[in-house]
Order: sequence, then C-alpha cells, then structure tokens
Amino acid sequence: MAIPGPGYSITMRIEAPTAAATAGDLTSAVGRAGGVITAFDIVESTGASMVVDISANALSTAHADQIADAVNALDGVEVRKVSDLTFLMHLGGKIEVKSKVALRNRDELSRAYTPGVARVCEAIAAKPEDARRLTIKRNTVAVVTDGTAVLGLGNIGPKAAIPVMEGKSALFKRFAGVDAWPVCLDTTDTEEIIRTVQIIAPVYGGINLEAIAAPRCFELERGLRETLDIPVFHDDQHGTAIVVVAALRNALRVVNKKIQDCKIVVCGVGAAGNAIIRLLALQQPADILAVDRTGIVFEGRGQMHPSLVDVAKTTNRDNVSGTVHDAIDGADVFIGVSGPNLIEGSDVARMNSNAIVFALANPTPEIDPMEAQAHAAVVATGRSDFPNQINNVLAFPGVFRGLLDAAVTKITDEMLLAAADAIADEVAPEQLNASFIVPSVFDDKVSPAVARAIVEHARSATA
Repeated sequence: MAIPGPGYSITMRIEAPTAAATAGDLTSAVGRAGGVITAFDIVESTGASMVVDISANALSTAHADQIADAVNALDGVEVRKVSDLTFLMHLGGKIEVKSKVALRNRDELSRAYTPGVARVCEAIAAKPEDARRLTIKRNTVAVVTDGTAVLGLGNIGPKAAIPVMEGKSALFKRFAGVDAWPVCLDTTDTEEIIRTVQIIAPVYGGINLEAIAAPRCFELERGLRETLDIPVFHDDQHGTAIVVVAALRNALRVVNKKIQDCKIVVCGVGAAGNAIIRLLALQQPADILAVDRTGIVFEGRGQMHPSLVDVAKTTNRDNVSGTVHDAIDGADVFIGVSGPNLIEGSDVARMNSNAIVFALANPTPEIDPMEAQAHAAVVATGRSDFPNQINNVLAFPGVFRGLLDAAVTKITDEMLLAAADAIADEVAPEQLNASFIVPSVFDDKVSPAVARAIVEHARSATA
C-alpha cells in the first residue's frame, strides 16, 4: 500500500567514477532498493571521478539506510554523507518573529519604543479593549499543548511536541496570515493548564488547543471557554469534524444520498470522534453508531466516561451492542478516527450499496484504501498519497482568520457547520467526483472562504 514519500527523503553525496555508465548504475541501484529519485545533481567533476548529489524518497529511515547501502555497494562508489531532508528542514526551528515596522533611525525608535510607547500603554490601561487595536492581540493565536497526544505518537511530552506546534504555527501564517506561536506546557494537570492559559491569554486573540489526550481535552476546552473572553478551539476535535462533515456532504452528493437516510458508523470516540458525532447529529442522520475499543456505545453500558455517556444519548437509536464488525453491517457511511487495520474488505462488502468509507487513521488507516475501493463508492483517508485527503489545514487557518476578524469570543457548533459548508462549496459541481470530494490543501481560495463564512455567521448572530 505504502509508496516512498517526501517524509522520508534523503540526499546522498556520492563519489563515483566518471564512466559513461555511472549515472545509470546509480539510478538503477536506487530503484532496485525501492527508492524514488527526485533529484540528480553533479556537484563537481575531475578526470577520474565526480561528486554527485542524489535525492530520493524512501518508506522509512530503515529503508533510507538500505538505499544508501545499495548505492555504496557499487564498485568504485563511495557514499560520503547521507542527509535526512526532514531533519534539515527542522534545524533551528521552522518559524521566526519579524518586525512589522522599520527601526532605521532615532525618530522611529522613539515611536516604536521609549518614550513614545508609553503613551500607547497608557491608552490601553485606560481602555483595555484597545489592546486588540493597538497590539498583536488582534492577529495572534497560542497553539497550546501538553504533548500527551501528538500525531499517532501518543504521550511524547512537551519538548518533543514542539516541531508539530511549530509546523501548525507555520500553516497558520501560510494559509491565513495569522501569527501563531507554540505554547508547550510541562504539565498534564488540567487545572494547572487552565490557569496557565488564563494567565497568558491577554496577549492572544485566540487559543488553539492541540495534541491533548482525551478525555482531559474536553475538560480543558470547557474550562477555558467558560473563563476566557477569546475563542478556544481544539483542532483535534473541531478541525477534524469540520473537514469530515464537508467531505461527507460532497461524498453524499456523489452517491446521491441524503444524510437523513444514512446509517453512519464512527469508529473511535476520542477527541475527533466525539466532535464529528456532535456535528453529524445536528444534521439528523437516520442513525449514528459510535464504536470504541470496547465495542458499540450504548446507553447503560458500564464504566463510561461522561463524554461517552453524552455520546450514547445522541446515538444508537435502537440501543444495540456488538463490535465494529456488527456496527458496519448495513451502514451507508464508515468514518474511522481510531487505529490501523480494524476492518476488512468483507466488512465494507456488507455495507449498503454506494457505501462511503473515510479511513482516517494516520499513517496506517483502519483499512487499506485499495481494499476499501473494491467495495465502496467513495473512499477518503488522512494520507497525502491517496485521493480525498481529509486534512485539518483546510479548516483551522480560515476558522481563526474569521474568528479574529469578527472579534468572536465564543465558538458555536453553527459556526463550525458554516465552515464545513464553505469548504464543501469550494468543490464546484463540475469538479465533484468520487476521487475529488474536498479541495486541495494548497487551494488558496479555501481559507478566505472559511473566514468569510465565520464572519458572516458571527455578524448575523449579533444582528
């Protein structure tokens, strides 16, 4: 299923003979080892030898080593150095702070800093709400994590979470012009995190919670939303839910079904699954079955966290029990936000005709997408190497752009649905097909559209 990708790309600096067959030998060696060459550059050449840089995609770090070993095994060839391009990108971090104002002379310094800045401070002290107008607060988001649920890596701690939060901040800037900053906290105490965020909140216009394990993430979000006067958004929940709902709306258009007629199975009831279920429930599908490690969630099931008790109240119309294999029988839609290889093609074959499968566990989905495609009409994953990538970057930059522009203090589910509709609408009717249900993450029209939807909804709600 997997193919070599840029996440495991390397550049090999190679010394090799200047023979006519050398280039072919080098490329063949990479190919035999399963690598995909992306660049071939001659750095220098002498009469007897030349230095070559070959860049290639691999499947893993071990596979990258195998590619280098295959090249090094050629007669007269020496691999001098192997550089991991992903690690090179992260050297020194991926974001920086830049001044928006010139400081070329004494006059400019006097206005940007002392003595002129004192007048601005006094103005804000007299009228605190002017902090949004006169400081970075109007365009700044804190990306807050405790490092307990980072990607599929789990609880790796706040320091190891920094690269992800940096990346998130870079995406905020790239797609929505929002200045975001990693805030990685060395504590997992819920009350301590809430208090810490409250203390730092004055400088920020919004809080993006990230990579915080369930169920504490629900408690954190609730506590912060109740006490802060700026929007709090948990991307693992709401960003995922927005894009899933957008993709599902378009997938249902492809198969000519209405959500009100559909039985939907949501496998995984952590942060993402919980939020997906909540947004789906607002659209009144025929039924939703939520499935966790124990099986189908139903009212009366013992030893459930309060978040699951709430899920049970809004799902499972007939209060059935069983496994994920039982739940999927006769379903129209399967949404997986759980773990790898949980269902098989035979399960998808027992779904209703024109079935929709969103297998979003990353990097290994709940089912091999190729196996799912043999039985389902529409298949989506969280991966970039298959069609229909469900990626949160379609949502969170535009959502925060809109929240900041409209000076929103509280986020509503209706705002999230408006964002989902905006994403779905960026796929024109003539573009829509089974392999294209969501726009590209590099479609520069998406974030502005989402921002407009948030602003319009916020204004209509206060009109």
